[in-house]
Amino acid sequence: MRIGCPTEIKPQEFRVGLAPNAVREAVAHGHQVMIQTGAGLGAGFADADYTEAGAVLVDSAAEIFANAEMVVKVKEPQAAERAQLRADQVLFTYLHLAPDPAQTRDLLNSGVTAIAYETVTDPQGGLPLLAPMSEVAGRLAPQMGAWALQKANGGRGTLMGGVPGVGPAEVVVIGGGVVGTHAARIAAGMGADVTVLDRSLPRLRYLDDVFGGRFKTRYSSGGALAELLERADMVVGAVLIPGAEAPKLVRRADLARMKQGAVLVDVAIDQGGCFETSHATTHQDPIFEVDGIIHYCVANMPGAVARTATIALGNATMPYMLALADKGWRQACEDDPHLLEGLNTHAGHLTYYAVGRAQGIDVLSPHLALKV
Repeated sequence: MRIGCPTEIKPQEFRVGLAPNAVREAVAHGHQVMIQTGAGLGAGFADADYTEAGAVLVDSAAEIFANAEMVVKVKEPQAAERAQLRADQVLFTYLHLAPDPAQTRDLLNSGVTAIAYETVTDPQGGLPLLAPMSEVAGRLAPQMGAWALQKANGGRGTLMGGVPGVGPAEVVVIGGGVVGTHAARIAAGMGADVTVLDRSLPRLRYLDDVFGGRFKTRYSSGGALAELLERADMVVGAVLIPGAEAPKLVRRADLARMKQGAVLVDVAIDQGGCFETSHATTHQDPIFEVDGIIHYCVANMPGAVARTATIALGNATMPYMLALADKGWRQACEDDPHLLEGLNTHAGHLTYYAVGRAQGIDVLSPHLALKV
């Protein structure tokens, strides 16, 4: 198979879809790999690293989209990239379609077979290709929130860990999944007073058992959230409904009960955000203020640590990428029902139910799509 990897063009996105070790594996399996010149530089991989691994360097993304049978990326294709996709091509990347009707429309019009990292599952019900970036984003969230809390950036001027005689920042993490767990762990490590909210009692018991009281846990309810918002210096939104638009858990009216200069970090922004006042920002212009509350809503947070994120993502995606290349997408998805869960579009059909519900579009069962 001809596999192509273009340079990411989303603003301030420095990751790359294939690291040299993934190229080496694909070439060893008999596949041709095309890498756009300079694609890996943001993650610390030189062009020479790719040629040594057996890749063919090409000058433009257009060459890759025109010749590759499978395009491997990190972020969702931008409008200029979507215009180059075609019906006999596989796209393997993050998509986050639910809050993005324009992207959904373009993918359907192209006829491309699009497999989304974030909806591939595993036998335990987890999301193995989303997890590494959730880990990265979760660990970054308190770090970015602490920066936003600095007075020069519009925040309250509160130090996460306090100092002797001065209490620490109070941090609320909404959601005890992968993002929330890592956010709570890092915030607690910075010395903050951390509370994690979740609606799964087994999950709360797990967090209590594993972390031994390093942070507090509470069952998530409207009353508990309202109480904690009044005290919070920072709130991390870490709620995920796989493939679906994130629920709006903090409304604009709730901001009035918060301290002026408190910070909201919306890690769910790729799925539309879990704060009503959120809108996507970039690393270049990461924060904005609404009613005296600072919002950090960067849509590609792991891009800030591109090398770590690229290697972590590649470790997770490589087996699936090789299966798609070795077997073809149909056989790979027939053999692995968890990979089939990643199928979002094929031949002009939407194949993921949560996206269909969010956008009011009819959905073709992915099992039927295998026969189209």
